[in-house]
Amino acid sequence: MKRFGLMIVIVVMASLVPNAACATSTMEFSKLGGDLTISAAASLTDAFTALTQQFRQSNKGLKIHLNFGSSATLVAQIQSGAPSDILASADLTNLERLIDSGNVTETPKVFARNTMAIAMKLGNPKSVRSVADLVSLPFVALCSKTVPCGVYASSLLTMSGVVIAESKVTRGIDAKTTLSAVANGDADAAIVYKTDVLAAKKTVFGIDIPGAQNVQAMYGISPIRGSKNLVNAKSFIDFLLSEQGWQILKSFGFQRP
Repeated sequence: MKRFGLMIVIVVMASLVPNAACATSTMEFSKLGGDLTISAAASLTDAFTALTQQFRQSNKGLKIHLNFGSSATLVAQIQSGAPSDILASADLTNLERLIDSGNVTETPKVFARNTMAIAMKLGNPKSVRSVADLVSLPFVALCSKTVPCGVYASSLLTMSGVVIAESKVTRGIDAKTTLSAVANGDADAAIVYKTDVLAAKKTVFGIDIPGAQNVQAMYGISPIRGSKNLVNAKSFIDFLLSEQGWQILKSFGFQRP
């Protein structure tokens, strides 16, 4: 039996969208109905929940299903036949895998950038100041080696000349679970997306990584070949790429591509 990521059905009004998003211009999109299934990277959970709530303000007859997980897991689901109209990935490599398998026939659009940051326990009891300080910690949480946040973290460590013994590493299936290892006390620190650290500021202490040592995570999106809701999919992508969509992404800490 296939395992699927967290599925959320958006059927509420957009009253929960951050104030920054509500203050944007009310760009009108066609009135849509039916269904739309969006598979999105776990690091997009908060932003895409807000985006779809706002999108439904103009499309109240539309039922949106959000499926969150690591980009690599979502690709495997789609390639196995799981229903999806859109993939929003935390990298371009996984979208290229769908192109190679024929599941995507359009050039993916890059819609946001992200960087990596260090998450520590509240109060930073280990007094960590940089990536180099992670070597001395008993346990560091990193994403699985095959998912984007794990690949980005590995590149960052290599660029910094830092080697963390695998015996000290605990792996999470995606950015959210990796960050929760710190919040739950199962790890002393984690390297995850800066947007996730910002979202968890009440449970972790964030440390920025200088640009020269950091990496750029590029987020891409594309409709899935064979989608039965292609008009809905393309309309949502247009909304995401609009100024209104960008203001919502910006409110969650994402950067322009």
